[in-house]
Amino acid sequence: MDQDSVLAFLKDKADRPLKAKDIARALEVPTPEYPGFKRLLREMETAGRIYRVRRGRYAAPDRINLVVGRLQVTRAGAGFVIPEDDVGEGDVFIRASRLGNAYSGDRVVARIEGGRRGPKREGTVVKVLERSRDQIVGVFEKTGRYGFVIPEDRTMHRDVFVAPDGAKVAKGGDLVVARIVDWGSDHHDPVGEIVEVLGRPGHPGVDVLGIAYGHQLPVEFPTDVLREADELAAAAPSELSRLEGRTDYRGQLTFTIDPSDAKDHDDAVSIESLEPNGWKVGVHIADVSHYVREGSALDSEAFARGTSVYLVDRVLPMLPEAISSDICSLRPNEDRLTLTMSIELDSDAAVKKVRLEESVIRSLHRLSYEEAQEIIDGQRKAPRRLTSCLRSLRDLALALQKRREKRGGLDFDLPEARVVLNAAGEPTHVQRLMKLESHRLIEEFMILANESVAQIASRREWPFIYRVHEAPDPAKLERLRDLAAGFGLALARDAHRSPRPLQKLLRSVEGRPEETIVSTLALRSLKQARYQNENKGHFGLGSKAYTHFTSPIRRYPDLVVHRILRTVLLQKRAVPSSLSDRLAAVADQASSRERLAVDAERDSVELKKIEYMERHIGDTFPGTISGVASYGLFVLLDDVLVEGRVHVSSLHDDYYEFLEDEYALVGRSRGRRFRLGDRIRVSVLAVDRWARELDLAEAQQPPN
Repeated sequence: MDQDSVLAFLKDKADRPLKAKDIARALEVPTPEYPGFKRLLREMETAGRIYRVRRGRYAAPDRINLVVGRLQVTRAGAGFVIPEDDVGEGDVFIRASRLGNAYSGDRVVARIEGGRRGPKREGTVVKVLERSRDQIVGVFEKTGRYGFVIPEDRTMHRDVFVAPDGAKVAKGGDLVVARIVDWGSDHHDPVGEIVEVLGRPGHPGVDVLGIAYGHQLPVEFPTDVLREADELAAAAPSELSRLEGRTDYRGQLTFTIDPSDAKDHDDAVSIESLEPNGWKVGVHIADVSHYVREGSALDSEAFARGTSVYLVDRVLPMLPEAISSDICSLRPNEDRLTLTMSIELDSDAAVKKVRLEESVIRSLHRLSYEEAQEIIDGQRKAPRRLTSCLRSLRDLALALQKRREKRGGLDFDLPEARVVLNAAGEPTHVQRLMKLESHRLIEEFMILANESVAQIASRREWPFIYRVHEAPDPAKLERLRDLAAGFGLALARDAHRSPRPLQKLLRSVEGRPEETIVSTLALRSLKQARYQNENKGHFGLGSKAYTHFTSPIRRYPDLVVHRILRTVLLQKRAVPSSLSDRLAAVADQASSRERLAVDAERDSVELKKIEYMERHIGDTFPGTISGVASYGLFVLLDDVLVEGRVHVSSLHDDYYEFLEDEYALVGRSRGRRFRLGDRIRVSVLAVDRWARELDLAEAQQPPN
């Protein structure tokens, strides 16, 4: 008997909650197996798949008005439960008074109140199934003999009580990590104990360290992992002397193009012409799987981390530096082991042949994106052969991009900003990043290599990990359609079937003031890409099969894909069950760690942007209205790409009414409108670094 059979019976056939013995009888569970069956029910209850009501009776949650899902809490205090078994009825709104002792990220059971269903369901959290964390970061304060920690996470609206023996060496005002020993109740705050003192707020690096610990990211490597990495690094020279069976690309012009501050170089490229009108492009990827073996301490740590995390002032690598920045990094003028995807294309970038090879390369140039672009543009001197290769790759990349666009691939060219820090970790300025041809060059060939690998795996039906991006929810597209109509734009009704209608919308808004807003909302209407061991295609790229193969130094799925490729393509063996049986778990873990890394990276950048704005109080900035609510406007400032709020109380020229359907605030007397996507000039009123909030006011209001 399995869990799915029990759940199907309780959902579809049971007419009321039933005791364990009644369920067993209905499912014809043999008497000797009954103790094991009761354990199965308890496991399902713990997992939230079934719910136990009064008198020990079990029911499927949705049959008794319960929803199981992840809780997301807003800074305002309310929350939403995102259902795991979503049948199209949407999230469940939870008022702050009905959260109990549940916090953002927790997996919970919520009861739908009053039987309300549909898109505006409200509920109450009745049980916490799984905590999203066991520690919090905050500022420690003392009150007499006792203390409390004020959480940095502004969605956690309760302080954590600390008894005298739980404070350890922490002093009032320290930024600390507290382990939760009791999550409290409706009437009592959580209780914790200090496990680490990070330093004084405002000291160099302490604020970003707090973000790392707040997201429970591993900051240090265990001793056994470092030892294993050092042993591999010491043995690397002898590994490089055994090159039997590897294609030797050391005589070919090969080079890397990366950010100027990159320390790990996963990929290098090369190109050579083929007669009469073709090209052979080599995408050379660091052969991490040659060194990091399945089941090793390094492998276990890489699985747990899932990905490297790029915070604003530091990198938390997936693998120790002896691996990531040394023996597996494709540094110039050093021999390195690689897996090469050799791709033959015609002059229009149509793929004619692909081949995977174990290889060895010696990169001759380490270029930044800016340096590569200057060489392409003729603004930087470089060897003639390097210049020719870069320009040929550029031309092929443009042709690849056109092919991808033709099949409907989406290109969200949203503005990005980089915060520049001084030695003390203070932000000195914010740079708006421009997407160069050199960025697109590398992007297109990495996409091509990833897609080529996935197509082979899908065609041959290997056990595999895919990067999937499913079609968007029609309900979310309906909201985008309404918004687009307000700008005089159209989105076809079948936009959930193909990316082409969305592509058409994005093209129609290019160069218009509302381009960033529409593009951002279009991106938000899509589902998140994730890893899965089943191929479901990639909607955003318009691809039937896609994976991640090109960054095994910093992404665990890429490392697993390398192992599969080496086993099946190069060693001509079947994927061992030890690997194929854990692909679903690898995909889930990698997806979860990726989301965590993205959140931490974004938080670290926003923290420094807000800190940067402290020196601009009173200054004015142009921006675009990025959100409208009953209490005011959100404005995205142009150059620094920081979002702040204009409170409705600061609009003195009229009383304003929120028109939700029009995404606008409208003056009752004068009819003045503030609409999503409108341009506006604002001044900086105040900055709250602790809350990471920016208060703005309209810079030039009309006279009363």
